Amino acid sequence: MPKTSARLLALLSLLQARRDWPGALLAKRLDISQRTVRRDVDRLRELGYPIVAAKGPDGGYRLGAGADLPPLLFDDEQAVAIAVALQVAATTGAGVEEAAARALNTVRQVMPARLRHRIDTFRVTAVARSSTAPVTGEVLVALSAAVHAGEVLRFDYSPGSPPRRVEPHHLVTWGGRWYLVAWDLDRDDWRTFRADRISPRVPTGPRFPPRELPGGDVAAFVAGRFRGTDGPGDWPCRGEVVLALPAEEVTPFAGDGLVEALGQDRCRLVLGSWSWAGLAAAIGRFDADVEVVGPAELRAAFAHLARRYARAARSSTATS
Repeated sequence: MPKTSARLLALLSLLQARRDWPGALLAKRLDISQRTVRRDVDRLRELGYPIVAAKGPDGGYRLGAGADLPPLLFDDEQAVAIAVALQVAATTGAGVEEAAARALNTVRQVMPARLRHRIDTFRVTAVARSSTAPVTGEVLVALSAAVHAGEVLRFDYSPGSPPRRVEPHHLVTWGGRWYLVAWDLDRDDWRTFRADRISPRVPTGPRFPPRELPGGDVAAFVAGRFRGTDGPGDWPCRGEVVLALPAEEVTPFAGDGLVEALGQDRCRLVLGSWSWAGLAAAIGRFDADVEVVGPAELRAAFAHLARRYARAARSSTATS
């Protein structure tokens, strides 16, 4: 049986994790008797934690809320998770970097030495894109609240354009940016809005019945939109080529493409993109001889790029 102090900390951690705990389940999770659970609950009450006992044949306990609630305690795994999350917060573009750093310093100061060492060895460096404007925490909270409440959201988006009216459904991150996935009431279609360009207006509008997102999966839907499709699904342009490179050299840079070895120095690559020219350019970056298997649109895109690059080369020679 664990020591009393460790057992009390584990019990408190469980009580914080969910609303109601049957006594028998607590005893099983802590590997102690229900009688010991009752004694430990009494000890926590003596320390000032308002634990409410539920009556009934099964019994149970709940950590009540109140102004006199003592500081919450964390076990080792929870403390490390909080510290890691605070460091990762600086990479989200949520505009909370300074607050997260101060919170991390506060948490670190009350950690025992063994945990401080683990946290100090974990470092995350946020590399911000110069073109990415950070979104404020106030905007994220406003968008999230509208999504949670299921209320029509009004906001300014483009300078000089009328306010947008949408039914907000999901707040997501993609490529280091925050986006709002919503049904645009004026355009009668699904739209994806960059959160750093949104200026919410108050108050929010009436509640709305939730619509079903095309495909039912928000991750697939957003990925489809960034691929240039109207919803979830494959890239709008997909082609097949043979590259004069070993498969092991192509695979790390093929993204969601399919790579198949055809020999020691040849492989088949099936890849997708948002346009045929974009697909041809993506294949060209492998810097190897290319044999186009199909379709004809991909072969035409290579010819188009060849003419464009040839003109660029001639113009560079003329000006040198």
